[in-house]
Amino acid sequence: MKTIIFAAILILSTSFASAKQYITKTGQVKFYSHTPIEDIEAINRQAVGILDTESGSMQFKLLIRSFEFEKALMQEHFNENFMESDQYPKSSFEGSIMNPEEIDFEVPGTYVADVSGNLTIHGVTKAIRVKGSITVTKDELITKSTFKVNPTDYNISIPEVTRKKIANEIEVTVDATYTR
Repeated sequence: MKTIIFAAILILSTSFASAKQYITKTGQVKFYSHTPIEDIEAINRQAVGILDTESGSMQFKLLIRSFEFEKALMQEHFNENFMESDQYPKSSFEGSIMNPEEIDFEVPGTYVADVSGNLTIHGVTKAIRVKGSITVTKDELITKSTFKVNPTDYNISIPEVTRKKIANEIEVTVDATYTR
């Protein structure tokens, strides 16, 4: 019996050691809204994700309430009035690298990544395709991407009173360092 348990542990540890999966628990997602009246910026440093270099699949999730703002009142309005964080507590991305043949995950360097998948915000899922970069180092994969999101595409209501203070398209920047 001990031999069977030992063999099972050895097989599992070998399969995990050879897995081509990288994880992050400290991915950063920033958003920026610019209008002539006001700039709004927030950052979330607690995004979690997994990237499988063999299949090219990626998953990324974050808690909406983890966005930090310079002003506490902006953070409160963001969570209560716009994002309705109690009702829609998470945002996620699930997709794939569309050009995996152009990225050598064994050779250090920076590669262009074409990523496609489903972005879920405020309970609404939309297909997106974005360009970014993947920097391969000895022990890490560093991913970066910047893209635009229209709040109305995700059923985020912006009251008329604040409409001029919030851009029609919000710039989203994702920076994540993945390790094995």
